[in-house]
Order: sequence, then C-alpha cells, then structure tokens
Amino acid sequence: MAILGTVLHLSPVVFATSTSRPFLPNQTHRNKPTTNSLSSPITSLKKCKTIDELKLFHHSLAKQGLDNDVSAITKLVARSCELGTRESLTFARKLFDVSYGSRYMYNSLIRGYASSGLCEEALLLFLRMMIDGVSPDKYTFPFGLSACAKSRTIRDGVQIHGLIVRMDYAKDLFVQNSLVHFYAECGDLACARKVFDEMPQRNVVSWTSMICGYARRGFAEEAVDLFFEMMRSGDVRPNSVTMVCVISACAKLEDLEIGEKVHAFISSSGVEVNDVMVSALVDMYMKCNDNDTAKHLFEQYGARNLDLCNAMASNYVRQGLTKEALDVLSLMMDSGVRPDRISMLSAISSCSQLKNVLRGKSCHGYVLRNGFESWDNVSNALIDMYMKCRKQDTAVKIFDRMMNKTVVTWNSIIAGYIENGDVDAAWETFNTMPEKNIVSWNTIIGGLVQESMFEEAIDVFRSMQSEEGVDADGVTMMSIASACGHLGALDLAKWIYYYVEKNKIQLDVRLGTTLVDMFSRCGDPETALSIFDGLANRDVSAWTGAIRAMAMSGNAARAIELFSEMIEQGLKPDGVVFVGALTACSHGGLVQQGKEIFESMEKVHGVSPEEVHYGCMVDLLGRAGLLEEALQLIKSMPLEPNDVIWNSLLAACRVQGNVEMAAYAAGKIQVLAPERTGSYVLLSNVYASAGRWNDVAKVRLSMKEKGLRKPPGTSLIEIRGKTHEFTSGDESHPEMPKIEAMLDEVSRELGHVPDLSSVLMDVDEQEKRFMLSRHSEKLAMAFGLISSNKGTRIRIVKNLRVCSDCHSFAKSASKVYNREIVLRDNNRFHFISQGKCSCNDFW
Repeated sequence: MAILGTVLHLSPVVFATSTSRPFLPNQTHRNKPTTNSLSSPITSLKKCKTIDELKLFHHSLAKQGLDNDVSAITKLVARSCELGTRESLTFARKLFDVSYGSRYMYNSLIRGYASSGLCEEALLLFLRMMIDGVSPDKYTFPFGLSACAKSRTIRDGVQIHGLIVRMDYAKDLFVQNSLVHFYAECGDLACARKVFDEMPQRNVVSWTSMICGYARRGFAEEAVDLFFEMMRSGDVRPNSVTMVCVISACAKLEDLEIGEKVHAFISSSGVEVNDVMVSALVDMYMKCNDNDTAKHLFEQYGARNLDLCNAMASNYVRQGLTKEALDVLSLMMDSGVRPDRISMLSAISSCSQLKNVLRGKSCHGYVLRNGFESWDNVSNALIDMYMKCRKQDTAVKIFDRMMNKTVVTWNSIIAGYIENGDVDAAWETFNTMPEKNIVSWNTIIGGLVQESMFEEAIDVFRSMQSEEGVDADGVTMMSIASACGHLGALDLAKWIYYYVEKNKIQLDVRLGTTLVDMFSRCGDPETALSIFDGLANRDVSAWTGAIRAMAMSGNAARAIELFSEMIEQGLKPDGVVFVGALTACSHGGLVQQGKEIFESMEKVHGVSPEEVHYGCMVDLLGRAGLLEEALQLIKSMPLEPNDVIWNSLLAACRVQGNVEMAAYAAGKIQVLAPERTGSYVLLSNVYASAGRWNDVAKVRLSMKEKGLRKPPGTSLIEIRGKTHEFTSGDESHPEMPKIEAMLDEVSRELGHVPDLSSVLMDVDEQEKRFMLSRHSEKLAMAFGLISSNKGTRIRIVKNLRVCSDCHSFAKSASKVYNREIVLRDNNRFHFISQGKCSCNDFW
C-alpha cells in the first residue's frame, strides 16, 4: 500500500523558508529547547548497551534537570535507534514525541525503523516529517529509500525519487547509490540501470548495487559482464560484497571458466577474504561440478564455519551425494559447530533420499530439542522423509501438528500419499486444501497418471482449466500427454499439442520427448517425427523416443537410420536407446542388424547388456524361428536370466509351435515368478495349438488352484471425443444389435473364413465361430464402421496381442470398406490399409 501518496502535494510546506512549524489539529505541543540547556558531550551514553541502561541514563538526565536538553535527548534518541530492538525504538519514539523533533532525530528514527524491518513506521515518519515542514536532507532520502526497498513498495520509492529531483539532491552520490539499490531490489532493473548510467561518478557501492541487482534477479550474465566492465574502468576496486555477488552469478551460470577467473582475481587483488566469500566460492565450484576444488577450499578454511558447511552439505544433496552430505554434518558436530535449521534441511533430505529412517529419526530428535519444528520448511522436509521411508502415520502426525500449513506443506503430504500408493487419501487431502497452486495440480495429476488412472487425470486437468482457471505449465502437459498416450486418444493428443502451442508453453527436450511418445502411442508416427525434428537440443532420450516411435509403427528401417544418425552426431547411447533399436530389429525381422547392434553395445560403446537387452535378442531370434540359438544365448548369459527373458522364449515357442521348449521355459518361469499369469496362458495356448487338451486342462487347473485368472481381452475406440470400451464376449453395449448386424454384413461382404485355430478351447466349430465373432477388437471395428463417417480412419487400442483371425479380418475390412484401420495391441501398432498391414504379417 502506498503510504506517501500525498507527499508531492505537501512539498510547498517542505520548501518554505520560514522556520516556524504550524501545529496541526490534535497535534501535541512539544517542549521547546531552553536557552540555558547544557550541551556538553555525554561520553557515558556510548557505554549503554541495553535498553535498561538507556532508561537509567535518561533517569539520570532528569535528575540533573537535563531532560529538556536538546543535545542530550537527540543523542539519547540516536543511541536508542542504534540498538535496533523493538523496545529501544519504542523508547526512542516516546522521547521524540515529547521533544523538539529535529531533522537529526527524524533521520535517526527513520533509519532505525528501516534497519529493523519496520518499514511502514519508517515511511509514516517520513510523511510526518514532510507535514511538519522539516526538510529532508541527503541522509533522509537514503533511509526512506531503504525502507521502500525492504518492503518492495515501489510507488512510495518513486514518490521519494520525485522529491529528490525537485529538491536538487539527484546528483548526490549517496542518494544516487540508494536509488540504484532501491530500484534493483524492487526488480525494476531498467530504472536502476538508467540511474546508474547517468551517474557522473561511481564508487564501489554504485557498482556493487547494480551488480547485485542483476545477480539476485536472475540476470547472472549481465552481472558478470558489469563486473568485468568495472575492472576495465580501473577507477574502483571491488569489495567483498561485490565479489560475493559476482561469485553467486557465476554459480547460477554454472560457468566454471569464468568462476575460476573471478577466483584468480580475488587471490591476486588482495580483496579481503571472509567466511561469506569462501562459502560462495564453495557453492560456485560445486554448482559447476568441480567438487575437488570445493573440497580443497572446505578443508583449507576448516569445518568451523557454519555457512561453509551448509554450502557443502546442500550441494552434496543436490548432486545426490547424500552420504557425503551426512559426513559433513558429522564433521560439524565433531568440530563443535551446532547445526542450524539449514543444516538440518540437508541432513533430513539426505535421509529421505537414502530412505534411512533411523538417521532421519535422529535428525527429528535434534529438530525438536532445538525448536526448529516451528519452521515450516523443516517440518515439510520431515514429512517428505517419513513418507519416503514408508512411515506414513508419523508424517501425518507431523502434518496435523503444524500450526502454519503452507501450500508447500499440503503439496508435500499429497506427494507422500501418492508415493505410498494411497491415491484416495491424496485426492481427499487435495480437495480440502485451502489454497492450491500449480504444483498442487501437477502433483495430483501426476499421481493419477502414476497409478494408471489416465481418464481421471484428464478429468482433473479439464476441471483445473474450466473451474479453477489455472494455467498449465510444462510439467502439467507432460503428465497429460503421458495419460493421453496410454489411452491412445489421437483427437485428445492433437488438442494437447495445440494447447501447448497456443499457450506458448516452452517446448523443451523433456516435454518434446513426451509429446513424441504420446503421438507414437496414439498411432501418429508422422507427427511424432515432426515434433522430434523441431526440437532444438535433442538428447539421447529424445532420440530414443523417435526410434521407439518408428519401431512401434513397424518402420524398422527408419528406426535403425535414426539410431545411426544419433551415433554420427556424437551422442553416447545408453541402455534405453539400445532397447529401442533392438525392438525395431525384432519387429522388422532384421536379425543380422540386431546381432550387430547387440555386439556393439559393450565392444564399441561400453554399455554392458542387461536382462532387458538379452530379452530383446531372445525375442528377435525367436520371432525369426531361431529358437535353439535363442536358448543358447540365454544359457550363455553372464547373469542369471529372469522370468521376462524366459517369457520372451515362451512367447516365441507359441508362435513357432515348439511344445517341448515352451514347457521347459514355462517351468523356469513358474520357479522365478509363480504368480505370472501370462506364462500359464501362453503355455496353455501352446498345448491347445498342438491339440493337447489334457495338458491344457492341467495348466488351467493349476491356475485355478493358485487363484490366477487370465485378463479378458478389451479394446478401446474413440468416436467423436468419447472413448468406448469392448470386452471379448460382452454384449452389453447399447448399440449391440447394430454391431451384430454389421458383423454379419462384414462376414458376407468379405466372405471371411474364420481361422478356427485362433480359438484355443476344446469346443465345436460353431462355438468357435461365435467366440471369434465376439473378440473385442472385432466388436470395436464393427462399432467404428457404423458410428463414423465413410472414409474415416478407425483407431483401436487392445490390451492383449491381436489374434491372427482378427488381424486377417481387419485387413479384409480395410479393403472392402476403403478404411484405414490403426490397431494397437500390447506390443506394437498395425497400420492396415487396402488389405495390407505395416507389420507384413510378422508380429
């Protein structure tokens, strides 16, 4: 709130030359100085260190009859303001109110209020000074500007600037420095720089105020540039405050080369090195990932510097070096340095990352003993630590006891619930929050996506937009894009991309990669690749997304081209991108290329193959019918094969019809993962394909005894923005009569002969035909044909592998009805058009 709104209107009073001071209504008459008052220096006043001593001194003045002495009272007011406590300022104000308020008294009080953070009182007194006709001087203005800077009241500061110009103080160096500092602290760097540039002379305070203004407001590069300009001018030598600001700017830039130059200047220039500067240097080196130099400085200046220890510990935590952070804390304790709340934040965060609840409880005890629990950021860290250590009840108790629950506190407890899988509690807490910010929305949306509640996540996002009017950011859109990708909803995917562009959300590599993955999962590899091509800084994860998009769409050749391009551009491939490349080879039947890529992992790129890479190779060899070679690869693995690898072999045996090897692989799986339903189903299918119904019965009985059930086949199709779900054999859809009529029509038009081998049950042929007609993807296809316009592409997402009969049915329907059909199963995409599929019948 602007306090000095009337200052400029009162300026005639200020400019009056008369020494008379008109009394305002209700103004208390003050005592005038007596002509015979003593003005001798009062040396004992300087020895007063407490408010009680000041009051005793005042009492002694009264005893001597000097309580009306202007000089004595002025010095007493000034000394009381210097103490800077609320009680001493109150005492000074009482003396001021009953005495002749000189300019020196006003200045002392305004300065005392501003220094103590009582900015409103300082500005009100400044206003009263104007009203009383006491003209401010070159000291008054800086004190008033200091109050404006601390309280960020820019309007009042601009008013004071106007007075400075009108009263011809604008050329005073002390006043100019205060203006630069005021504008910089209030974030108006343009005005600060204008004042700075127009200064005929500058001292170290001038340069430091401008440099620090840039550094604190995120303009680190400008801060460093101005520092070197200061050095080139040669007129002014920096002080320790200047250097701390410049070092801080180097840390924000994470520019080690410039940071080392600044450090070298400190060493050669003779600038006094203090604890704050050393802490800033350590922080800078660690942010530039030069831990060795930081550690050397830490050891050189010792562990008795609390700020230095905190800088080391907090940066270790940021880098994930939690053990080292706790070692710093132990060293502090051994050196007799008492950790403060900043130290405990680092310690608790370390325990949180390590999931070390015992050490965390020890930190909690220290917090309680030292009264740090009243700091909300410490309690927030404790909530996070206990949640990560699966001690949810303790975290909730801390939350319930907190008197000052900030939005960060609420976000912490919600994030903890989600991390522990308690989405209901997270949702209930979210709905009871008194205040939400974008982090709150991102947390709950991300939690729903994490729990595979994709439609619910999108509903919350829509509520956030329509009801709350909260603007989404990049984190929001990453979660929503991920949810959309899992649903395979292309229309929604297009809207999400449009939203990102319309709202000018920065398309950084993380969001860009998520959008690439979203469009690839929604069956639009062209848009996925277009977004990838438009990314400015593509890291390995972005290339992985593009390679995976091509692999899922069946374009194995383009996937391998992308992999080669990435290598040529000098990027070091990681294990994840090799999975994408090997998957592309598997889907495309590129056996030789797959072998070459697998062999290059360790020999050329220094990446040791893991279980997932061996699984890809087993899948590749198995699809190509090289079952024996796949089995030998498993047996030659340097690590113990897991159930996923054996399941890849079992799936290949299902395709190739190798009953004996399938039984061998299934036996391995049942030892490693007896609860894995898929392996029983695959083995049952292998036996059924071979007509071994007794073995089928045994497998299914074993499943029943273990309480395992095969998940039903379900297919999703999106029509005009609404998602419809079909389950195999389920006839509950309201449009079922029309769907049945369309299925009959398609069968007549196509002359489709069902592949009865796809029915892996011991029933008669008529029953098999009926069961095939009720597969979920056929129901979805028929619904798509009756519910969409002619020529419209039909998109279906299935949770299981598409069977050969449905695949054949889709190819025939695409040709007869002139429709493109995009069918995504649990393994890949099938882009079907004019009777042909992108998989080339190899899946």
